[in-house]
Amino acid sequence: MQSDMNIRIQQINVTVGDIPGNGALVLKALREAERDGMDLIVLPELVTCGYPPMDLLERKSFQNALFALNEQLVKATGNTALLFGSIGKNPAPQGRPIYNVAILAHLGMAVDVVRKTLLPTYDVFDEFRYFEPNKEIHVTEWAGRKWGITICEDIWNNQNEYNYHTYDIEPAEELRKQGAGVLINISASPFTRRKPEMREDMLQRHARRLGIPVFYSNQVGANTELVFDGISSVISADGEVLMRLATLEEDQGDVHWPESGPPEPAGQTRTTDSIRPLKPFPGTEERIFKALVLGLRDYVSKSGMPGRVVLGLSGGIDSALTAVIAKEALGPEQVLGITMPSQYSTEGSVTDSEILARNLGIRIYNLPIKSIYDSFLEALAPVFGDAEFGVAEENIQSRSRGALLMAVSNKFGHMLLNTGNKSELAVGYCTLYGDMAGGLSILSDVYKTEVFRISRWLNASYYHKEVIPQSTIEKPPSAELRPDQKDTDSLPEYHILDGILKAYIEDLLPAEAIIKAGYSADQVRDVIRMVDRNEYKRRQAAPGLRVSSKAFGFGRRLPIVQRWTEMG
Repeated sequence: MQSDMNIRIQQINVTVGDIPGNGALVLKALREAERDGMDLIVLPELVTCGYPPMDLLERKSFQNALFALNEQLVKATGNTALLFGSIGKNPAPQGRPIYNVAILAHLGMAVDVVRKTLLPTYDVFDEFRYFEPNKEIHVTEWAGRKWGITICEDIWNNQNEYNYHTYDIEPAEELRKQGAGVLINISASPFTRRKPEMREDMLQRHARRLGIPVFYSNQVGANTELVFDGISSVISADGEVLMRLATLEEDQGDVHWPESGPPEPAGQTRTTDSIRPLKPFPGTEERIFKALVLGLRDYVSKSGMPGRVVLGLSGGIDSALTAVIAKEALGPEQVLGITMPSQYSTEGSVTDSEILARNLGIRIYNLPIKSIYDSFLEALAPVFGDAEFGVAEENIQSRSRGALLMAVSNKFGHMLLNTGNKSELAVGYCTLYGDMAGGLSILSDVYKTEVFRISRWLNASYYHKEVIPQSTIEKPPSAELRPDQKDTDSLPEYHILDGILKAYIEDLLPAEAIIKAGYSADQVRDVIRMVDRNEYKRRQAAPGLRVSSKAFGFGRRLPIVQRWTEMG
C-alpha cells in the first residue's frame, strides 16, 4: 500500500575515477537525507565513477572497485532509500561485460537494478563501446508504487539535439504501459548553450503525454571537456515545472508526495531562493560564462594541479575574456598575465593589458619579444636569404611568445591557458606551437562574436562597471604580426564568418544551403575550404571546454588524410 513520501532530488559534483571520493559524496548525501526525514534520495547517472569514464571502463580493477562501492552503498541504506547510477555486471557470457545501471537500495538491500536501454553513440557519447544494452524493460515496484526508472538517453528518443538520431524503442512509453505512476530519470546530460530550455521542454512533453509526473536528476560539474549544468527538476503530470534546481551549481530540492494526489514542492532548496517562483534560466551570455568558469575550476582542481595559471595578454578581446574567466574561477592571486609586445604591437595593446590586469587584481609582466624575434631572423638568415617577409616571419613572433609562456609555466608550475576562439580554430587562423600552446583552451568552442557579446555583458550586467577596457572591445581584431594588420585582411567580417561556421560545423548544412541562407557563394566556399584543410591543426590543439552542440575535440571525428570536400 502506498503512503506519503518525501523525496529529495540532488545534483552533486563528482570526479571521473575518484571512486572513494565519489562514494564519500554519495554517503554524505544519503546521511543528510536520512537526517532530514527523506524516504528517497535520487542521484545522477554514473555518480559512483563520474561521466564520461571512457576506457577506464575496460579495466577489470576499475570495474571491481565500482562493484565493491555498489555493495557498500547498498548496505549503508536504512529507512531512506537511495537511487543512484553506477555500473553493473552482465552475467551472460555473451555481449559486453557491464551495464550502465540505476540501483535502488533500501534497508541494506538492493530493491532493483535497472539497466540502461538506449546507448548513445553520437557526438561525445560512445556508450555502446562499453555497455551492453538492456533488452527487458520493467517497472520497479516499491513502497506501494510503480516506478518507471530510466537512465539519461532512455528519455531522449527522437527528441535530442541531433536530428539524425532516433531509436526504435521508447522505454518511457513502455514503462507507462506497464503501469508506472512516475517516470524517474537519472542523467549525465552535458551542457550546451541551447540545452536547458530544450531539455526541460522534452521532460514536460513526456509528463503530459504519459500523464504521470517526472523526476529528473542530472550531474553537475565539469570533467575534462564536458560541463554538466545540473538543472534537475520535478514536473507534474500536466507538465508544470514544480521544482528546478540551480544551473551549473550543486543543489538539492525536496518534494512531498501524498498518499493520494500529485507531488508538491516541500520547503526550500539549499540555495536561498524559494522553489516558487522558479528562477528563470540564465541568459545565453551568463550561462556560457558560468559554464566556462566551472569548466576551468574543475579542470584544475580535479586534475590535482596547484591551481595557478598563466596566459598571454595581447590587449585583445580573447585574452581579456580568458583572464576574467580565470580570475573568477581561481581567484586573482592565482592568475599571471604576460604581455609580449613586438615592433608591430600598438601602444594600446600593452596599456589595455595593464588596465585589465589592474581591474582584475592579477599580476602582469611585460616581456618584449623584438630582440628574440631578431635573433631568430639572424639565425635563419643563411636559409631565408632575401626571401620576402611572409607567414614564416609572422609565425616566428607567435612561437616566440609561446616559448616564453611555456618557460614561465615550467618554471613556476602555472598551467598555460590558451586564449584562441572557435572562429580562429575553425579556419586555422592560429599558429601551431605558438598561440595554440596551452594546457586548456577556454574559448575554443566560443565564436568571436560570442566573445564580444559575453565581454559586453560582463561590463554591463555582471560587474556593472568597465572591467574589460572599452578600447579592447572597440578596437578592430588583429594578430599584430605585421604592420597595420587586421583580421579582416584574411577573413570575412566575424558576424559573416561565424554565421557560415555555425551553419557548417554545428548545423551540418551543405554549402548550397548556406548560400541559399543569404551568404556570398565565394565566402562560403572559401570558409569551408579553410575549415576542411585545417583539421591537422585542430588535432594538435589543447583540449577545450564544450558549450555548443558540436565542438572541436572527441565529439567531432574527421580524418586528416582524406580527399572529400563539400566543394566537390
